[in-house]
Amino acid sequence: MDPQDIQAILKKVWDRKMTAAVALEKLRHLPFEEIPYARVDSHRHLRCGFPEVIFCQGKEPADITAIARSILKRSDYLLATRADRTAFEAIRKASRRAVHHERARCVTVRKKAPPRQSGKILVVCAGTADVPVAEEARITAEMMGHEVDGLYDVGVAGIHRLLAAKDRISAADVIVVVAGMEGALASVVGGLTRSPVVAVPTSIGYGANLGGIAPLLTMLNSCAAGVSVVNIDNGFGAGYAAALMARLKNPA
Repeated sequence: MDPQDIQAILKKVWDRKMTAAVALEKLRHLPFEEIPYARVDSHRHLRCGFPEVIFCQGKEPADITAIARSILKRSDYLLATRADRTAFEAIRKASRRAVHHERARCVTVRKKAPPRQSGKILVVCAGTADVPVAEEARITAEMMGHEVDGLYDVGVAGIHRLLAAKDRISAADVIVVVAGMEGALASVVGGLTRSPVVAVPTSIGYGANLGGIAPLLTMLNSCAAGVSVVNIDNGFGAGYAAALMARLKNPA
């Protein structure tokens, strides 16, 4: 779609020959912005409800800066994951509003507060070593406008810690469960709630953990109904999925 096509659509809306809803549907499929080494999906927020997210790991700092500038030309928000200090400094060149969430390995930019969404999300993690992945999930869901509660260090080796928080578990619309070692926590939480559970296996554990394969298989084989599983260490994917579920459960 070229600029003339866009102008034609806008003119039809102005002349009341096309509704705003129809125009928005047509504009959803505008092209990406092509920059060196990247094609930035500049209208993903129209199609999916949230802008393109920058996965920083493996990217050159100059490319991160260029992508961030492209996204922020059209969006009030930016989320970058797997971001170290170098990635943070690259994004700061695009916006002085950049904030580095070091433990979550994320960078966020907010020109204004995200629109508040209904639906409460609870992020649960088994041990302190799992917190970085849990924090990535929390930051993601918060950037998507949701209220997020955190319940950390409640692994099954001391299950009384989890059971003491049953009221917080019951109050959540969607629960993200992050665990390494054998990954049993997701099944336990799934047996305590009527809400959907998004399970995140982590690569935390001794040798037989196999870099997260052991908890991944445990979670995939969960006997608790309502447990879905994302990839190893994928806090971003869990937070994003939880936000979408909470939004559907509590439509505005």
